[in-house]
Amino acid sequence: MVFSSNVFLFVFLPLFLIVYYLLPFRARSAWILLASYGLYGWWRFDFLWLLIGVTAVSYLLALAIESARQPHRRWLLIAGVAANLCTLAYFKYANFGVESFNAVIASLGFQPFSWAPVLLPIGLSFFVFHAISYLADVYKKEVAATQHPLDFAAFIALFPHLIAGPVLKYHLLADQFRHRDHTFENFSLGAQRFMVGFCKKVLIADSISPLVTAAFASPDPTFADAWLGALAYTLQLYFDFSGYSDMAIGLAAMMGFRFPENFNHPYISRSITEFWKRWHMSLSSWLREYLYIALGETAGAGTDLPQPVADHGPWRPVAWCQLDLRPVGAWHGSILATERYLGERKLWSPVAPVLSITGTMVLVVLGWVMFRAADVGEAFRIYQGMLGLNGWGLSDALSWQVTGSQLTVMMLAGVLVYVAPSWEQWAARTRATVGQRLQTTAYLAVAPLFLLAVLKLSAQSYTPFLYFQF
Repeated sequence: MVFSSNVFLFVFLPLFLIVYYLLPFRARSAWILLASYGLYGWWRFDFLWLLIGVTAVSYLLALAIESARQPHRRWLLIAGVAANLCTLAYFKYANFGVESFNAVIASLGFQPFSWAPVLLPIGLSFFVFHAISYLADVYKKEVAATQHPLDFAAFIALFPHLIAGPVLKYHLLADQFRHRDHTFENFSLGAQRFMVGFCKKVLIADSISPLVTAAFASPDPTFADAWLGALAYTLQLYFDFSGYSDMAIGLAAMMGFRFPENFNHPYISRSITEFWKRWHMSLSSWLREYLYIALGETAGAGTDLPQPVADHGPWRPVAWCQLDLRPVGAWHGSILATERYLGERKLWSPVAPVLSITGTMVLVVLGWVMFRAADVGEAFRIYQGMLGLNGWGLSDALSWQVTGSQLTVMMLAGVLVYVAPSWEQWAARTRATVGQRLQTTAYLAVAPLFLLAVLKLSAQSYTPFLYFQF
């Protein structure tokens, strides 16, 4: 069950909120846990046991870490992190490992091994990262190991962030499980944020999706085909993922939780380094705290490092933070290394802001081609088209699939990408004097768009969030 579904909107969410606010505070963690398990089990009930297992092992290990002395505390932490990462590695890379091994032995003339493909549990990376953050926080004594297993299990399974983030640190939410404010203002702001994210997903990302699919499926894309498809995917990915994040943050606010922001207008970045400080910020912060600093980086140096991550399917990068040399990681990693070596400001300062933003976006778009392509061959077909090797105009194979409404949505999405930052700055400056009127206007603008998105959702086929596979 996904947020952008009628079952979630009209059955699950109303039922959850009604029961949630009828229960006393001390019983709400149990209800959050039960509802979150139900939402996760709706997809595959058998994988619910994996979520429960990760939760139980991490909870018990944290209690052991707190009561142990060095060096036992350190070894218990290593065991907990290793167990979580091995779980992640098995489900994500077992298929890739066996396929690679079979390809090698087949080339040598041997019979490949038979293998039943491993199905990747949805949201695995996110609840593993949450469990690791809890173990690390207890080890560093930033929080005490909780004596309330329901609160910890609810933190891991909390349905707004369970499937695709934001990535949360336990020490930032620990107090919120003991106390959080449930006010009409918070609920209203959360509902508005949810509606904004829902409109991003359904009205923009889903509307562009058919165009992206058609462009990337073209066997010989022209210059226009390739760039149109790449730009469309660049917008689709942003509005899909940021839309999910908005919905998650909004749902959390409706429950009294405060989630960290996950995006800060990444497409206005003037360098790749800045881009990765604006894209998927919760994961960047998580990696900085639990990976870079933990591996010996000083706090000052750690904050200068961009931490891009995208754990994908087989040929794509395991994680950009792990110096993976496969296509997307190599592309962004090489640019980041160049900016760090030459100095980000020294490299881009001679370039006018508009040109630096444009140059950065070209680099991002080129990287997203590898992110979207099903394999290396498909990516290189798009790159050939982007160089004009297959002609320049829109091909007949694609032109009949491109509609005026798709192009209109793309143009509006592009305008939003670059107008929204200025609008938010203006809103922040005027909030003290016209805040209430601005809030009312925002509600009036979002509500009809949300209704339109609901109607569109009912008419379209199922379109999962892009990041669910990661």
